[in-house]
Amino acid sequence: MSLEKYFFRVPKTSLAPQNQNQLRRDENVNQIEISSHSSQRQEFDVNDLKADPAERTPILNYHPNLRDEIRRAYIIKGPCQPQNHQFPQTNFFGTPRRFVYTWFDEYHDWLEYSISADAAYCLPCYLFQGENINQGGGNVFSTKGFTNWHRKDSFATHIGLPNSVHNQSKRKCEDLMREQQSIQAAFYKLNDKSKHEYRIRLNTSIDVVRLLLDQGFAFRGHDESESSLNKGNFLEVLSWLAARCDAIKPFVLEKAPKNNKMTSHDIQKDIVTACKIETVKAIIKDINNDYFALLVDESRDVSRKEQMAICLRYVDKMGFVMEAFIGLVHIKDTSALSLKKAIVDVLAHHSLTLSNVRGQCYDGASNMQGELGGLKTLIRQESRSAHSVHCFAHQL
Repeated sequence: MSLEKYFFRVPKTSLAPQNQNQLRRDENVNQIEISSHSSQRQEFDVNDLKADPAERTPILNYHPNLRDEIRRAYIIKGPCQPQNHQFPQTNFFGTPRRFVYTWFDEYHDWLEYSISADAAYCLPCYLFQGENINQGGGNVFSTKGFTNWHRKDSFATHIGLPNSVHNQSKRKCEDLMREQQSIQAAFYKLNDKSKHEYRIRLNTSIDVVRLLLDQGFAFRGHDESESSLNKGNFLEVLSWLAARCDAIKPFVLEKAPKNNKMTSHDIQKDIVTACKIETVKAIIKDINNDYFALLVDESRDVSRKEQMAICLRYVDKMGFVMEAFIGLVHIKDTSALSLKKAIVDVLAHHSLTLSNVRGQCYDGASNMQGELGGLKTLIRQESRSAHSVHCFAHQL
């Protein structure tokens, strides 16, 4: 049976503002074509998208080239709101409670209900959920499902302040549907001269970022104002480069448009993230699905959050032993099961498995080296050849 009737289309003034482009997309919503990085085109049938929130594939599991069009399709359809469904009752402290259909009217632009799970969800938070949505119950409304019907105040808590995760996700939905305001649309409106200047600024920022990453230098300074004598490595290196290269001097820093300098902290982070992704891809390609060893350690950062560093040790194609850092993962607790799950998730993200692990290197903590329930024991249950060695750095 089709669940299409359970979709509630979002009104004009709400989550997804309508325009001519959207109306045309609505008419053709049954078939969406997505451009891939290759010369081929991928087709995605919107009818394959699950209407029930509990049965949907997590948005991050879709290919990056498909995510925005899938998001648009869900926004156009609107939240899944089965108005005529007979909502089952659940006892809370001896009192029967259930989902109330009038909540759809109160939270019409985001609230969803899953028939299969008897749980409430948030459409914007599902569409733009990140790896760490915890504020205001964001992980509950995006992945787990809310079922505490006696706590209606949790809806207001989930919405939160103007800069909450929920409201940020709603703004991202609105921005996604305003195609004429997107970076891609704005870029194609520019003339060739503006495009050329933009590429010069972007490539210059990329070159500076690569230099600082190669040398392991910090990016920012304590005072980056115009009157500062030392604005930090990024701006100082960029200024030094502009002063000595006539090809970029007329287009960067004070010569660039104020809203397009390509030097903001967010731009720096985006370039660093892109460099990280390409670097890890090169490392995984160098491993070539061969055997490797795990080097893992965890520690608490200044914000008192547990962070686990993961490195891989392997022999490259030239026969040299390489040790490569591939990620820093936030973990909720330091139990062996939590550490193993985090490691498995990181390896799976890079198409690696524990079956190829031939060595483990940890410190002497019991959650790492325990013979009964330690991390090394759990991993050896998956790969009997994953021999454990005490970390030589900790032996010092």
